[in-house]
Amino acid sequence: MLNRTRLIDTPESVNRVSPGKGDAEGALGALRAATAARHELLHLIMPLSVESVALRDYLAHLALLRDWLEPLEAWLRNFNDGPQAPTLPARIDRLALIDADLAHAAARRQDDPAHVAAPARMQTWRGAQSAAYRWGVCYVIEGSQLGGAVLYARLKDRLAPHPLGYLAAGRETLGAGWQAFVRALSADLHTPATIDEACRGAADAFDRLIELAQCPASAACVNVA
Repeated sequence: MLNRTRLIDTPESVNRVSPGKGDAEGALGALRAATAARHELLHLIMPLSVESVALRDYLAHLALLRDWLEPLEAWLRNFNDGPQAPTLPARIDRLALIDADLAHAAARRQDDPAHVAAPARMQTWRGAQSAAYRWGVCYVIEGSQLGGAVLYARLKDRLAPHPLGYLAAGRETLGAGWQAFVRALSADLHTPATIDEACRGAADAFDRLIELAQCPASAACVNVA
């Protein structure tokens, strides 16, 4: 069985972030604790959680992430504070990376079209507008690619000639980028109320991805936060 990388699992060097409090305290520890059960469930139901990963599983994984990310990213573009502050580093265009991988020639040669990208289920995200809530949502989005470098190393030969661009993107700067994100998050979330609001945002983002992962592409799974 492929040793699967969980949604927000990272190498030890990435996990060692010191935002001023220990990992068991503060915003980062609270977010991890609030989403631990959801994290474990998602680890079991995502398309890459099969015993022998094939290219069709990777494409299904990407299509699912696209359905999840598109409404979130559209909603986040409405803000310019908190995790969307212009002073923070530019975020990776994950949708563009996903689209490039789904459109690659190796993907178009798949024999089973049912496993390739289904039409996107774009819906409007209606989460809370506070910066704290958005920090929680972005914690899940940013964390969703942290295992990409590990998965890329494990799958690049197996799924060749597909380039696995989504997994490969930003591998060299992944740790530094995550550390910068956590420092900014911790600086903004320094009261119990803001930390609780961030945990609610993270839980909502996880719940939507879980809903999509449990829902066939043909079903009307359209409820969003």
